[in-house]
Amino acid sequence: MPDLDFKVVGVGAATRGLTPLLHFKLEVVTSSPEPIQAVLLNAQIQIQPPQRSYTPGEKEKLVELFGTPERWGQTLRNRLWTHANVTVGNFTHQTEAVLAVPCSYDLNLAAAKYFYALDGGDIPLLFLFSGSIFYMTAEGRLQIERVSWNKECAHRLPVPVWKDLMEHHYPNSEWLYLQRETFDQLWAYKRRNGLATWEQTMEHLLSAVAAAPEGAPLTQEVPA
Repeated sequence: MPDLDFKVVGVGAATRGLTPLLHFKLEVVTSSPEPIQAVLLNAQIQIQPPQRSYTPGEKEKLVELFGTPERWGQTLRNRLWTHANVTVGNFTHQTEAVLAVPCSYDLNLAAAKYFYALDGGDIPLLFLFSGSIFYMTAEGRLQIERVSWNKECAHRLPVPVWKDLMEHHYPNSEWLYLQRETFDQLWAYKRRNGLATWEQTMEHLLSAVAAAPEGAPLTQEVPA
């Protein structure tokens, strides 16, 4: 019965992806003599926040996720990032495959908030594998086995790889989430003031707030 081991040996951005995509290079090894016909491999990828240190600036940005640093002994736990899958072709002893992982820049997602908060260093990741192994017996019969539940490996994703990927797809931009009612009010303000872009709209609002007397209460409607 085949016994597979997995190791992430590298990572890079998909150079021609239409959406942000990371390619993790995966090494697959078997010590069993049976030829492997194919592997349908699933990976659950977790972030391991306790496996790195943080600067004061990073700690401040991570309060929303983990609370204040004095509570991190209880709150700093592994977080699910995403799931990914890949089909590995036939091989005998060792092969490599590319595990493609889509990335989101939506800062409402915990993983994106965590990545964005980091100034440098690495992101500790844990890959948990499952799936099906198709192999040929010595008698020439095709058999199917499950990937062992305890198959896993760790890898450290360099923070610049993720940040460069986001900068490539969203140059000099950040995501901002608004509830629909708030967005409708902002859109009405934009139209009312004849503003061409959302950047101009936000600058117009910020200028109005800055011009207001110090200590004056902010109202829902900023004068046009």
